[in-house]
Amino acid sequence: MSTLIEPPTREPLADVRSLELEITGKCQLACVHCLSESSPQASHGDMTPEDWRTVIIDAAALGIRTVQLIGGEPTAHPQWREFAELGLSLGLHVEVYSNLFNVNPMWWDLFMRDGVTLGTSYYSDDPGEHDRVTGRPGSYVRTRCNIREAINRGVIVRAGIVDILPGQRVVEARAELESMGVTLINTDRARAVGRAALPGQSPTLDEMCGRCTRGRAAVLPNGDLAGCVLSRDFPAGNVRKTRLADLLGGPGWAQLSASVPAPRVACTPNDSGDCDPASTEACDPAY
Repeated sequence: MSTLIEPPTREPLADVRSLELEITGKCQLACVHCLSESSPQASHGDMTPEDWRTVIIDAAALGIRTVQLIGGEPTAHPQWREFAELGLSLGLHVEVYSNLFNVNPMWWDLFMRDGVTLGTSYYSDDPGEHDRVTGRPGSYVRTRCNIREAINRGVIVRAGIVDILPGQRVVEARAELESMGVTLINTDRARAVGRAALPGQSPTLDEMCGRCTRGRAAVLPNGDLAGCVLSRDFPAGNVRKTRLADLLGGPGWAQLSASVPAPRVACTPNDSGDCDPASTEACDPAY
């Protein structure tokens, strides 16, 4: 059992309160809009387990309050539970952002721990439509069943709905989630990153929601530090070469932050002003 270490009292460096850790590119699904273009054939990236442990320890020392394990599918990484336990032992809030396609029964004890939340993506109340987005038949049924199991076990579940397909049943998906007991739900449109980008389309910071670098940061599988997982094409250095504190306090981060357009309060279509699927504390001021 982990020994709890009191969280640091210092203010987070560069006001980063939440750090997304994209620990793998592997995923059982192949979602049509995937920002990291993850798939079963993808790798865990260049970051070693020791690299990730160093980042988590550094995050706690810097006053960062939340780490989110994301991918790909984070539970595909063989050390994901070790990373979660380390974060908890350092007093961090840990969110595991999983597709919930496969949940090993042994994982529920961790998901039910104080300080842990479970995030997931949901696309429709129509099984066929949901599965068209994920590229994996049966994914709707398995994700829905595991959401229900999580709620029944008292796990805090946060869901992100990304509007991708014409006429997608987004409103109905939200209603279904609410009927299952999920209360933390965000809706966003697909951003032109990864597979959601058109052929030949280059990513721009204007396509972001405006919250990248503002309260959040992300470390990618190759070690790049980005403003969030969606702004992956605009790194501000690499944690395998430079420690996290030096990057967040350095000129590259300051320049990136200054380049990100201010958040858009109200825009359409269906733009929540947030950049799900990475629904974290920094994205939701009410959390």
